[in-house]
Amino acid sequence: MPTAINETLSIPPPPEPPRKRWTREECAVLEASGLWEQQHLELIEGELISKMGKKRPHTNAMVIMHAWLLRVFGEQFVNQEASMDVAPGDNAINEPEPDLIVLARPSREIRSGNPQPSDIRLLVEVSDTTVKFDLTVKARLYARAGIAEYWVVDIPARRIVVHRDPQDGQYRSVVAYSENESVRPMASPEHEFPVGSAFA
Repeated sequence: MPTAINETLSIPPPPEPPRKRWTREECAVLEASGLWEQQHLELIEGELISKMGKKRPHTNAMVIMHAWLLRVFGEQFVNQEASMDVAPGDNAINEPEPDLIVLARPSREIRSGNPQPSDIRLLVEVSDTTVKFDLTVKARLYARAGIAEYWVVDIPARRIVVHRDPQDGQYRSVVAYSENESVRPMASPEHEFPVGSAFA
């Protein structure tokens, strides 16, 4: 006859299934083979992240941010969805493509390879479904690279989260600006971006 068990069994949760960790070198081979045609992927911490399927609020905010950055910094200094290098220790398994990059020198001067962290004055990620990822994983990645200023346009919360002062792999200053406030980039402090305009 079966016996009832009154105590709770302590069963550890199942481990996550093994995942394939990708390197930039492997990704380059697959891309050259044509296997990834029609796909927009970025390599973060050895995982391939899909950048497809952006919703209209994301697209609208991108258009507004891009136009403002072009007016402030000029078209030779602003790249949209371009690959970049990060800290040397992170480069093998990371090749992020931020939504917007403001360069310290004209884009035409970077003739081969990706912009280096020292080439970058400001990074902007426009976030709708990826807010948590952009505020944690990507923020740590960019801080380790020493990116001086990183903005996350947080569409659900209608705010811009500004990261500054990277030290020891994290940003020492993280400030959220609401839609009723304005933010000024360190690289051009005389210019002011009204946060609410990103969500028009």
